[in-house]
Amino acid sequence: MEALHYMTIVLREPVLIALAAVGTFAGVYIGAIPGLTGSMAVSLLVSFTFGWSAHNALALMIGVFMGTVFGGSRSAILLNIPGAPAAVATGFDGYPLARKGLAAEAMGLAATQSFIGAICGIIALAVGAPLVAAFALSFRSVDYLLLAFMGLMAVGSLGGKSIKRGLIAGAVGLLVGCVGVDPQTAVRRFTFGLVYLNSGVDFVVAMIGLFGAAEALFQLTQMQDKPVKQQAQRIIPSWRTTVNYLPLSLRSALVGILVGALPGAGGDIAALLSYDQAKRSTRHPSAPFGEGALEGVIAPETANNAAIGGAFIPMLTLGIPGDAITAILLSALTVHGLQPGPNLMSSSPDLFWLIVACLVCAAVFLLLFGLTGIRLFSKIVETPKGILMPLILVLSVIGAFAIRSSLYDILWMFVFALLGYFLKRYDYPVSPLVLGIILCPLFENNYRRGVMLAGSLPGLLGSIFTSPLSVALFFLIIFLLVSQTKVYRNWRGL
Repeated sequence: MEALHYMTIVLREPVLIALAAVGTFAGVYIGAIPGLTGSMAVSLLVSFTFGWSAHNALALMIGVFMGTVFGGSRSAILLNIPGAPAAVATGFDGYPLARKGLAAEAMGLAATQSFIGAICGIIALAVGAPLVAAFALSFRSVDYLLLAFMGLMAVGSLGGKSIKRGLIAGAVGLLVGCVGVDPQTAVRRFTFGLVYLNSGVDFVVAMIGLFGAAEALFQLTQMQDKPVKQQAQRIIPSWRTTVNYLPLSLRSALVGILVGALPGAGGDIAALLSYDQAKRSTRHPSAPFGEGALEGVIAPETANNAAIGGAFIPMLTLGIPGDAITAILLSALTVHGLQPGPNLMSSSPDLFWLIVACLVCAAVFLLLFGLTGIRLFSKIVETPKGILMPLILVLSVIGAFAIRSSLYDILWMFVFALLGYFLKRYDYPVSPLVLGIILCPLFENNYRRGVMLAGSLPGLLGSIFTSPLSVALFFLIIFLLVSQTKVYRNWRGL
């Protein structure tokens, strides 16, 4: 009853509701622009809202956070350029759906599933915050290492019918992720004397080049193909579709909540892991994965939005941010004289429930704004290639430059565009390469930290069997490895 009391007070404040609506609307369209990430937008708002009340500032920033996570799906579906890292997996099947003339259906499905995922994450935050936070806090370095290894197991699923080529692409991604100054020894790795590379290759730059610009270059070699006429008769999925896919939505939301609650993981890893589990668990998909499966849109879009509520759990209950944006929100709360932590729910329950209420408002507005403008946006795919592909290249350049205002980023975007083009040209999957870049820091940092804590590599391996959580993750990896081997044998006809 106390929680309901605080939430109704918030919901009676028209200013807070309006700010959540404005933030969500702006976030949807900011997230759709390659290079303009949610962390960039929220960090700008910290200084912009410095003189505001804490409640008003939080309502606006939460709206932007919610909107940008979803907004990246639009450019991923229409142009194969993920507007945000969390939308990478959405493009695997979203873009093939657009190529089939089903862009409107894919965007409508993404909006409804994002709403379902967001609500599941908010419920987990409101009901089980202390429990989930305790679970996330129990993760050791070896557990994060096993989680990263589990993510690398998805290379087999993302590699199409050739696990070998998927492994090669994943290894290249891990190599790219190692570029820069070693965070522990300060040794420069693969920088070739270039100061620019000391900080490594920005993941968003690689993502824009590998997906957007590479696709544009590839399509320019196939100018004889005419644009596909889009079918925009059905935008909102039917109740039957929603109910049929509800088990997958709930499984994906659970993945999103748990991964989102792990400090440093985030929605991008949650989306990729949920995509992998959907591919493994779906016996009869609507189409082959990677060729326009509805399940390939449902799983990542549910998970990356569920990860929002998950990321707030350690931030509010432990004072530990779950991802980059909650780290910025944590600093914003500190600026306004508020200190999240174990005593937050007892000392400032109004703040906790205000955040929950703002998340609910943002989720509702996400559904409303996410279902608007779809028919207009779907016309983008019908634009002649001679106009659309150069426009995509221009947007890729702008997006790469917007990240750090560096001309070097534009250069590296084109390097990755050429790499992505040749990968497509010779039928190598791009997705495992991106997965390798994302997981490399998580894998490397926790491997080295685990070895230091255990004293040796054998000690690290032995520590796996000292915790029920580690043992469970270890046997789950064994199960995934065995099932992946069976899939490989089926493809080879053995």
